[in-house]
Amino acid sequence: MGELEEIYSKMVDGIVNGDEDGIRELTQRALELGATPNEILKNGLTVGMTKISEIYDRRECALPELVLAGEAFYAGLEILTPVIASSGEKTETLGTVVCGVVLYDVHDIGMTLVRTMLEANGFKCYDLGKDVPPSEFIKRAKEVDADIIAASALMTTTMPMQQRIIEELKKEGIRDRFKVMVGGAPVSRDWMEHIGADGYGVDAVEAVQEAKKLMGVV
Repeated sequence: MGELEEIYSKMVDGIVNGDEDGIRELTQRALELGATPNEILKNGLTVGMTKISEIYDRRECALPELVLAGEAFYAGLEILTPVIASSGEKTETLGTVVCGVVLYDVHDIGMTLVRTMLEANGFKCYDLGKDVPPSEFIKRAKEVDADIIAASALMTTTMPMQQRIIEELKKEGIRDRFKVMVGGAPVSRDWMEHIGADGYGVDAVEAVQEAKKLMGVV
């Protein structure tokens, strides 16, 4: 096994173990050895996130461990981002997602995790944060020519805001321009179908699979 292959293997373990400092060191070393940001993402960071996702999907780890893995992933990504910007290297993307937590809702840990998983799997994400009005989702989606609008609601009282996004898209005559995904603790597939959304994920792992389906890549 060459040094780069060994680094990628250690990266996978580092992501799974939530080792931010280790991931920073390994990412920097991979760059010093001549690996491109795309290669590091594809062979190390993304593989690690895929592995922890599979572990979580089997219920062999808890949500906090998945969150720590996401933070380790971003520790590596922070080092790669300026390198990508200065080199002009194009990163491969599966699609563009505008995501956020709906108006009057301030619980964003779930959406933060979804964004992490989407980015780790090749999606370009624009995170609007929490307490986001329907009009802001739509405005940003138009600005960045998004493929998907992903709206999270963590309270039953804020779920209707997901429906409002779809209603406003219809009112503007652009409903067919964007796929709409919904999620959050009280949200269900029945609710998704009731409001006419296109996708639903019970957790971050399923959200990624749903987004891939909407983009026609699985």
